[in-house]
Amino acid sequence: MPNTKTAKEKLISGASSASGISGIFSSYNLCHSICMAAISLLSVIGITVTGMPLLFLQQIATPIWLIGVSLFLLTLFLYFKYGKCISKNLIIANFGMLTIGTPFIQETPYKIYFWAIGGLTVLAAAAIFIKEKSKK
Repeated sequence: MPNTKTAKEKLISGASSASGISGIFSSYNLCHSICMAAISLLSVIGITVTGMPLLFLQQIATPIWLIGVSLFLLTLFLYFKYGKCISKNLIIANFGMLTIGTPFIQETPYKIYFWAIGGLTVLAAAAIFIKEKSKK
């Protein structure tokens, strides 16, 4: 059955994709929203919290990042060994996000380069995705 999307469906699909992609650029807002949700949930049950209740996650950022890298490498292995069953755009975007989140460089002047390389990688993945979708 051929794919016969109308212009309206393509516009809605494109807007949805753009909305999802733009969420990548607001990682601070995402983290802040999660903290605010935790504070709100705790306040409902009568616990008052000031500050950042999820700051303890900063202490385990390196192990979590290493787990992410390990899973990324496993994904690459499976991708090349068993076929292309995972979107290459997602793999590229994940590489960019891992580059942005590298915990070892947070206090160095090099972090801006890691952010730029990771951000450009994520943008490239988004551009490839949009280009592929526009061809269909």
